[in-house]
Amino acid sequence: MTISNQTRDRVKGIFEPIALALGRLGLTPDALTLIGFGITLVGAILLATQQWLIGGVVVLVGGIFDMFDGTLARATNRVSRLGAFMDSVFDRWGEVIVYLGIVIGCVSAEFGAGAIAAGAAMGASVMVSYARAKSEGLGFTAGMRMAAVGIMPREVRLVLLTAGLIVAALTGGVVPGSAGASWLLSVLAVITIGSTITTIQRILHVRGQANQPAPGRPTEQEHQ
Repeated sequence: MTISNQTRDRVKGIFEPIALALGRLGLTPDALTLIGFGITLVGAILLATQQWLIGGVVVLVGGIFDMFDGTLARATNRVSRLGAFMDSVFDRWGEVIVYLGIVIGCVSAEFGAGAIAAGAAMGASVMVSYARAKSEGLGFTAGMRMAAVGIMPREVRLVLLTAGLIVAALTGGVVPGSAGASWLLSVLAVITIGSTITTIQRILHVRGQANQPAPGRPTEQEHQ
């Protein structure tokens, strides 16, 4: 089960009036991309200083704010390859920085298992995005179709992570041996496993496409 592109479009439609209002204030899609990244950066810094509750909330706000740039670009016919590139790069950058914030916060709290789990979740999450970027760069699954492949795309990871951070903060904080620490560790493990499964699903999806010859193009066996 995952989020279809149709569902994504419906959700983004909800945010369209807000995006247009921000556009009327003179903000461009690229400016919204940078503002969203800035919010995420603040959230990561809060996490690094063990402000788990407010940090989780700010990271969630940054993730929601990220909806605005693409929505504004589409609503105002300002979609561009450069804008899509900027959005993708800053999305990945922000995700990595959030996990680094968690790693630093866990190390400061002497919660080594949490730091290791956050590092594993970061690596697995990056692989999901890399599989999509590489497949599209090679001409597979063009457009947004790859975003709907797999059980744990970015939106699901964001919700799980921020929920984990907020619940952890409300159940004793990220302190070794506390319920909060166990909760955060469990959420990070779910993200790691789910992201790994998603990467494998995307590999298999691309492999299936690669095994389907283009019309009029001979198969590998025919070449032999």
